[in-house]
Amino acid sequence: MRILLAALLLTLAAARAEAVECRDITYQGNRYAICEVAPAEETLRLFRAAPDGTPYGHFSILDEALRARGEALAFATNGGMYHENRSPVGHYIEDGAEQMRVIASDGPGNFGLLPNGVFCIGEGWAQVYETGVYLSQNPACRYATQSGPMLVIAGELHPDFLPDSTSRYIRNGVGASADGSRVVFAISNNTVTFHEFGSLFRDALNLPNALFLDGNVSRLYAPGIGRDDLGFPMGPIVAVTVPRAN
Repeated sequence: MRILLAALLLTLAAARAEAVECRDITYQGNRYAICEVAPAEETLRLFRAAPDGTPYGHFSILDEALRARGEALAFATNGGMYHENRSPVGHYIEDGAEQMRVIASDGPGNFGLLPNGVFCIGEGWAQVYETGVYLSQNPACRYATQSGPMLVIAGELHPDFLPDSTSRYIRNGVGASADGSRVVFAISNNTVTFHEFGSLFRDALNLPNALFLDGNVSRLYAPGIGRDDLGFPMGPIVAVTVPRAN
C-alpha cells in the first residue's frame, strides 16, 4: 500500500509540473520560448532572498532551498529589474510584505520609459497592470514586481515602440489575459526589438496587457524543453513550484 501511495504521489507531482506548458515557437521570423501558467491551478510566486537576506541569484540555489522544505521548481525566470546588490528597482511585494514602494515617475533606462507596469499575483489569478492603473485600483497582490516598459497596454503596443527600430536584444516578459486566468512568460531566443516583442504578446499570444521584465540578463528554467540557463546572478525570480518528488 505504501509503495502504491508513493507511486501515486510521484505521478501527481509529475502531472502538476507538466501543467506549466512550455514550448518553442517562431513568430515573424523570430524564435521564442514561451511558458503558460494557470494561476488558479499552479503555485506561482516571487522569490528574491533567503531568510537571512542573501539573494538566491540562481535557479539552482533557489531549487536547493525549496527542496529543503519539500518543494521543487517546475518553472522559473527572472522576475524584474534589479540593482547591483540585486534589490528590486521598482515596487516589490513578496508573500504579502512590501519590500519596495511603487515608482511612478519617469527616469533613465527601460524601467523609466513610461508607461511601465506591475505584474501582480493574487489568490488564484495574476494580472499585468499599467502603473497608474495599479495605483488607482490597488489590487490585492500577494506578490508583485514592477518593471518596464509596458509592452502591450489594453490591446495597444507601447506608443514609443518603432517598427523600424534597430535596438535588438534578448528580451523576456510576461502577459496576462483580461480575467487573469492565463499568464504567459516569453523569452526571445534571438535578439528582437521592443516592437517585435510586444507584437508577439498582442498578436500571437492574444494578451491585452504585457510587461517587459529584462534584457540580456534574461534566463529561463523550463526542464520540459531542456532549459536551465546559466548566467549572472539575478534579483527577483518568478517561479512555479511543486511538491518535491522524493
